[in-house]
Amino acid sequence: MWSRQRGRLKPLCCGVEELRCRRREREAALRKARREQQLVSKRLLRDEALEEAEEGCVAVIFGEAEIQQFLRLAQRGTEEKEREGALVSLRRGLQHPETQQTFIRLEGSIRTLVGLLTSNQALLQLEAARCLHELSHSEQSAVVEACLPATSYLLTYLSGHSSDFIELCLYTLGNLIVESEAVRRQLLPQGIVPALAACIQSPHLTVLEALGYALSQLLQAKEAPEKIIPSVLGSTLPQHMLQLLQPGPKLNLGVAVEFAWCLHYIICSQVNNALLITQGALSTLGLLLLDLAGAVQRTEDAGLELLACPVLRCLSNLLTEAAAEAVGGQLQLRDERVVAALFILLQFLLQKQPSLLPEGLWLLNNLTANSPSFCTSLLSLDLIEPLLHLLSVSNVVSVLVLTVLCNVAEKGPAYCQRLWPGPLLSSLLDTLAFSDTEVVGQSLELLQLLFLYQPGAAQAFLQQSGLQALQRHEEVAQLQDRVHALQQTALHG
Repeated sequence: MWSRQRGRLKPLCCGVEELRCRRREREAALRKARREQQLVSKRLLRDEALEEAEEGCVAVIFGEAEIQQFLRLAQRGTEEKEREGALVSLRRGLQHPETQQTFIRLEGSIRTLVGLLTSNQALLQLEAARCLHELSHSEQSAVVEACLPATSYLLTYLSGHSSDFIELCLYTLGNLIVESEAVRRQLLPQGIVPALAACIQSPHLTVLEALGYALSQLLQAKEAPEKIIPSVLGSTLPQHMLQLLQPGPKLNLGVAVEFAWCLHYIICSQVNNALLITQGALSTLGLLLLDLAGAVQRTEDAGLELLACPVLRCLSNLLTEAAAEAVGGQLQLRDERVVAALFILLQFLLQKQPSLLPEGLWLLNNLTANSPSFCTSLLSLDLIEPLLHLLSVSNVVSVLVLTVLCNVAEKGPAYCQRLWPGPLLSSLLDTLAFSDTEVVGQSLELLQLLFLYQPGAAQAFLQQSGLQALQRHEEVAQLQDRVHALQQTALHG
């Protein structure tokens, strides 16, 4: 993920600007990698009451004859209960990939199912939709493609009155959208974006959560930056999404998680992040970050890390936009509370989900990269030592911690004076003994900045280390002469 040049470092005449340039190149590579990470997935929605009622009913694999019989009964059964029962049996069978394959090979099967979906009997419509939902969850592309004739009707039913039916249609569309470009080609001209924009005004949380899922699937399409996201940004969806992410008693965790990921995919597309910033995305996400920090202190409720991840990513990416400063967006975040909240979340993630620590540290990097005020907050809140404690978590975390410390050190002598020596000296000696060359390289860059701005740092380092730590790495051992030169520069420059 990090693309750094290995080998001998250039003479110090390039100074802090060279170090800053190399670090920014690596950060650009990391941003690109994170933009390309996606969460394509499928959801299976099953009614818990139905599952309990059908407990003990073993789903079996059906052949052509049984499937044809169920479809005939569903179409022409003498009683509605008999017709509904046939669809229930078919739905249970469609939970098996083998039955799904047999079903789509059977001539007229999808056409019959679509006919039942569009009938005027609500119970039959619902069961037909559940059958389609089972098919939409298939991992077989042929099964998904076979559902194409039903998608226009599923889209139409989003304007219906039954929240349960709308929720089912949304999850089914979300499953189909992510898998099939043909489905997206059909639905985009038919107005899927306006239909989703209408759904976001629903008072039902289940509908909103399903909508967030379907929209996130649509936003991850390979053609989204050119053909989908401009339409989304031109609709009312972004404003409503930001409203649903506003902290307060009405904030719902499930809904917020889905729309935070939606916002993440829009931001990663870089289509028009300036618009999101002018609509208040930075301030909303900043307040949500503070609210999350308060929430993890108040409750052990599982799931908060699911919201923390997209919120951290959204903020990190927005802070790299020129528009963030152009509209004064960063000024809305220049608050010690943001740094304190971020460290609360880092401690929470360390305990609950250590794999997400890089997300929080990446945000801290972007906050401190060009902002002396955030670097000052780190120092004034005595957060350097807690930051150093994270060095033992992993190599990826270590590199990010050291990068943040470089951001602080490059701000000049006053900042380096507060960093050194403290616990930083012994921590740097430890990181120089790491086997990971990225960690060692970042440690050296931090040392170079300290030697440049803090005259006594080189001498103190040499006295304590005796150069033993440096000799553990061939690449680093080549810099011994450089360290002595840096010492002389610091003492006599």
